[in-house]
Amino acid sequence: MVNFDERSAYPKPRDFEVMRPEYEEAEDGTVTAIITVSPFEVTGSSITEPGARRAAIHQAHKTYKTYHPNYEIPSPFPDEFSDQEGILWKRQPPMSRTMLGDYSFTDIDGEEDYANIEQMLSWDVRPTPSGE
Repeated sequence: MVNFDERSAYPKPRDFEVMRPEYEEAEDGTVTAIITVSPFEVTGSSITEPGARRAAIHQAHKTYKTYHPNYEIPSPFPDEFSDQEGILWKRQPPMSRTMLGDYSFTDIDGEEDYANIEQMLSWDVRPTPSGE
């Protein structure tokens, strides 16, 4: 039996992960990463080059899903984590994500807020490394 899900002109997301991005900086200070696996290209923007690269790779996963509807896009973040500023992030249940956002967090004013993965990547949210 042939697995037709594996047949696609579009490269697998991991093919983009091994490529070195080109970076462009905008006047507002945001950085765009451009990753090319010829003839396909993905872009992602963030406040830093590493964040822009992660955003571009996330875009590769989203584009791959358009070619393979059963593909599950992995979150680039753990289900629960603290970021480098000490903010606790929690992934929302699947039914809540479309209304609220992918993750909840408590802002600096103590109010609960929500963000989707694209926003988090653009802000360059990063989990604190283990052991810190």
